[in-house]
Amino acid sequence: MRSKLIGSILLIVGTSIGGGMLALPMANAASGLIPSSVALILCWLLMTLGALLILEVNLYLPPGKHMVSMAQKTLGLPGLIITWISYLLLLYTLLAAYISGGSDVLSGILSLMHVHVHNWQSTALFTISFGAIVYGGIHRVDYANRALMFMKLGIYVILVIFIAPFVRLEHWVQSNPAAVPGSLMILITSFGFAIIIPNLRDYFEHDLSSLKRVIMIGSLIPLMCYFAWDAVIMGALEAKGTHGLISLTHDMHPTTSLANQLANSMHNTYIDVFFRAFTSICMLTAFLGVALCLMSFLSDGLNLTRQGKEGFLLASLTFLPPFLLVLYFPGAYLSALSYAGILCVILLLILPALMALAGRKRYARAFVVPGGRWTPIFILISSAGLLYMCMRP
Repeated sequence: MRSKLIGSILLIVGTSIGGGMLALPMANAASGLIPSSVALILCWLLMTLGALLILEVNLYLPPGKHMVSMAQKTLGLPGLIITWISYLLLLYTLLAAYISGGSDVLSGILSLMHVHVHNWQSTALFTISFGAIVYGGIHRVDYANRALMFMKLGIYVILVIFIAPFVRLEHWVQSNPAAVPGSLMILITSFGFAIIIPNLRDYFEHDLSSLKRVIMIGSLIPLMCYFAWDAVIMGALEAKGTHGLISLTHDMHPTTSLANQLANSMHNTYIDVFFRAFTSICMLTAFLGVALCLMSFLSDGLNLTRQGKEGFLLASLTFLPPFLLVLYFPGAYLSALSYAGILCVILLLILPALMALAGRKRYARAFVVPGGRWTPIFILISSAGLLYMCMRP
């Protein structure tokens, strides 16, 4: 059980600490370290409460049910339609972002090895190679993710230690709270781990105490990592200027450019090597978690198995749309994460709150999120505020 607990925590951490983490310093540079840190805490609180609501609603139903069944049983046909649309848009957008970032990093690594490939080739290689792991199910993803996560956390510590001596404290005190709304959607996406909760419920069956522990520990680790990551990157590099962090948000290959900026600023080739390895693993662990959730969602919604022709169809529906999206819209990494943030608010905050309010009147409750009916109401009000700040000119 301890092994499963650790593996599940690492699945949450791996799903969270992905492309969103790499984008955070670039997205937060305009607002500054202190305002963005406050925003991080608030987004963590909201998304963790949303994850707990998803767990509560999922426990109304038998194991093996995903967001499709949850919405249908609590909100009826309107909820089912909204869930289908928002879930597919969210996960296809996230997968497109991670495939875009992952193939970008893979192409850069191959270039260092003097192997030059076209964009479509690196995209196809990344998608097919790691899609095969997802096709094997949660057990295979769990074990692959454990190995990758230990490597990722080790490299993360090394990078923080390497970059920390180059931090300039004056960069930390630069502040522009008015710019926070522009980064909120990427911050929300960085805590989008709740999509994996139904899979973890199946993994733990009826062990509710372990599930709650996994969610809390698994969500706190990314929060701590984000604080340190923002602090060293935003402290070491200028926010403004031709080569500043803000300018990287308009770059076609932002992760590669960020690695180059760090290596050039610190005159340390090891940083470039470690950063490329770190970004590769970040993209991969996030890709594994998101793809696993999408495949489970489609399996539940379309009543398809992973075997034979149905399995091939399921894999095609999972990986082909985001693959084509990356091919025809290259360099859409940061914009994809921003759009994903809006969908995260709808799918992982608004819908769970509505499902909980409706489901509590209809089903026996094995678990109720602390705060009673005020928690979903708080999430609905906060979500409306997030969408308003995001969409205003």
